[in-house]
Amino acid sequence: MHCDYFTAGECRSCTLMTVPYAVQLADKDARARAVLASVAADAHWLPPQGSAESGFRNKAKLVVGGRAGQVTLGILDQAGRGVDLQGCGLYEEPLSAAFGPIATWVDHLRLEPYSVPERRGELKHILLTASPGGELMVRLVLRSTHRLAAIRNALPQLLAAVGSIVVVTANIHPEHKAVLEGEREIVLTDARELSMRVNDIDLRLGPRSFFQTNTEVAAALYRQAAGWANSIAPQTIWDLYCGVGGFAGHLWQPGRAVLGVEVSEDAVAAARHTVPGARFIAGDATAYARDADRHPDLVVVNPPRRGLGAELADWLQTCRAKHLIYSSCNVNSLAADLARMPSWRVEEVRLFDMFPQTGHAEVAARISRSG
Repeated sequence: MHCDYFTAGECRSCTLMTVPYAVQLADKDARARAVLASVAADAHWLPPQGSAESGFRNKAKLVVGGRAGQVTLGILDQAGRGVDLQGCGLYEEPLSAAFGPIATWVDHLRLEPYSVPERRGELKHILLTASPGGELMVRLVLRSTHRLAAIRNALPQLLAAVGSIVVVTANIHPEHKAVLEGEREIVLTDARELSMRVNDIDLRLGPRSFFQTNTEVAAALYRQAAGWANSIAPQTIWDLYCGVGGFAGHLWQPGRAVLGVEVSEDAVAAARHTVPGARFIAGDATAYARDADRHPDLVVVNPPRRGLGAELADWLQTCRAKHLIYSSCNVNSLAADLARMPSWRVEEVRLFDMFPQTGHAEVAARISRSG
């Protein structure tokens, strides 16, 4: 993949841009094997799941820079000035096609970009998500509600300019902090969720719900997990950190009891709609597991980058479950968690390249109780 922004030194986010993709994939697989060598010495490694080199990102997290009437959408340079990256080749086509009209709409409204050095301005970020069907969710991260009435009044113009937009929200983020969004979300459209059809499952994605960045590779990850589960044939499954029900939706089938646990109430509500045959609980995954009287046949975990943490790893070490599927976006935390669970044996591992052009990847493992 060639990128003019990278060549010009305007954006260096894709640290592996100059490395041929086949080499990237092989190197990631080799590194994962090396990191897991001591905790998965006898595991069978499946061929890594590759990705398209470009046009694979279903999300765009755009910093708004420039000035009112002439905004940039992209990143900030070291001085805090906006660098426009509307031509970035990583994004799916529906996202790329929307950047220009959205920037024009923002310019027409004369929304003032938030200046990090000066700590002033109104519009901080524009966050977009594309569904496999090409529909879009647009979130405007604002410092306050000061311009909200004007945004509402101008919303018909945006929806007319980009007919694929189905959800628009205003996220209110008043603090000067290095975080992407605030806690308050105001939905401005009738639709509140984006339908994400993955394989044969219709997931429902709310504004603050997590979903994998690479839809095609996520679909392969879910198929792999379903295949592993079917080979085990469990009667009961817990999906911890279940999000909107991606794993649960692919693992549930008649006669199989699936329980999902997720801290986000909005994600749980979406999961209940997606997988009505399963049961979902809004709460902390570690607390639920620790306090449960009964344990399932299979536990599925998909934790954040920090991993499971000592308490949940220790619970897994001693619980009565016989099988575990662990999906990890950080192979180092995966290795640390597995080191705390010597009663488990890693049977199969596969790398899923969610993030071409970078050193990041997802690693999934099928794990069984030793002995």
